[in-house]
Amino acid sequence: MNVEHLEVLTEELSMEAFLREVLPSILRNVSYDVHPYQGKQDLLKHLRERLRGYSRWLPTGWRILVIVDRDDADCRELKAQLDEAANAAGLPTRSTSARAEGKVINRLAIEELEAWYFGDWSAVRKAYPRVPEEIPQKAQYRDPDSVRGGTWEAFERILQRAGYFKGGLPKIEAARMIGRQMNPRVNTSRSFQVFRDALLDLLES
Repeated sequence: MNVEHLEVLTEELSMEAFLREVLPSILRNVSYDVHPYQGKQDLLKHLRERLRGYSRWLPTGWRILVIVDRDDADCRELKAQLDEAANAAGLPTRSTSARAEGKVINRLAIEELEAWYFGDWSAVRKAYPRVPEEIPQKAQYRDPDSVRGGTWEAFERILQRAGYFKGGLPKIEAARMIGRQMNPRVNTSRSFQVFRDALLDLLES
């Protein structure tokens, strides 16, 4: 059965801006809409109610993607919390049910959206040409999902040293600019790859 539409729930506006730029190159002919919340806690607080609402009317060819930043949370516990909310609403997830029956995809950005920027540094350099080319070769940035000391803080420092955003990183603008340049096929962030591959798998179901 072909998937026709994807409803995306995300925790904040910068992820929404990023996804609106990146999703068309992954989803191809599948339509989508992105619904941002006012932070992770706001999303988690309202997730069960939102999913229960979907369960009453969700068309056969529609799917739901829930994506949140891991931040400092335990990956397994956070993923289990998302899966439990879906199951409580009567919506099977693709990780807890047969592939074709899964209505909800739950994914984490580890630790934050900015890790996905480190995973495609050429996209960052197209958006902000003055940043150093060799950043991915440095030990502290080699694994995008393991940047120490806060991923967005590290990203902001790099851009500021290159002469950008002395007053602070405008996260929504950066998400839009970098997302527009990103090639999903080459991103080295493991959490981005899991996110991307889940969507590609969805298209084949």
